[in-house]
Amino acid sequence: MKAVCIALLLTLLGGCAGPRIDTSHTAVGQNSRVQYVVLHYTSTDLARSLELLSESEVSSHYLIGDAPATIYRLVDEDRRAWHAGVSEWQGRTWLNATTIGIELVNQGYYQGPNGRYWQPFAPAQIDALVALLKDIVRRHQLPLGAIVGHSDVAPQRKVDPGPLFPWKRLADEGLVPWPDEAAVSRQQALFATSLPSVQWFQEQLAQQGYGVPQHGELDEATRNVIAAFQMKYRPANHDGQPDAETAARLLVLNLQTAG
Repeated sequence: MKAVCIALLLTLLGGCAGPRIDTSHTAVGQNSRVQYVVLHYTSTDLARSLELLSESEVSSHYLIGDAPATIYRLVDEDRRAWHAGVSEWQGRTWLNATTIGIELVNQGYYQGPNGRYWQPFAPAQIDALVALLKDIVRRHQLPLGAIVGHSDVAPQRKVDPGPLFPWKRLADEGLVPWPDEAAVSRQQALFATSLPSVQWFQEQLAQQGYGVPQHGELDEATRNVIAAFQMKYRPANHDGQPDAETAARLLVLNLQTAG
């Protein structure tokens, strides 16, 4: 009787352990579920950032402090974090399922008498971010252009990581594309005499990856998308108005990435 009980117990324990799976064969046709990395700022200090991102429904895979520039992993990369919300990039929507979210401790902006004042990012914080991004890009084999801002994927709602985020530094590290400045100057001179239509801007922004209207009207939604592009590639002036320099940077960047 005792032997029967032991055998039954072992059978039950074996059932709890789950099925035996043979992992000796690996398919060639596969890649990472991660398609993009989305960068954010937290709009608050480190203590509050850790509280919000670990104890509420909002989350991110990583948080990078400002002083010191500690990298916190809050969600494993193989799990979904709730950081992007309603979002779109390159025709893909609701990007939480296919992205890694990285939050940087930064107050963002406050409204002053002369407009918005933006907090600069700590150099050590950006150094830590660059190292983390290079590691993520290598492990997930992400193509150039896979690192975007929250304002890129949700331009109607978000402005982070803002105009002081050093996208050019990331470009110099080989992490994001950047338009050739000589080509931009040549093209800007041409556009200064004949600015493309609003429809042209909408088509070029859509080619870049933005979710943007295609009706040819300069409405608020289109201006928000133009401003998002300007914050990234011409941060000194991100008023959302179509102009020759914005057109030149957009065209040159699209020609480079298409080639």
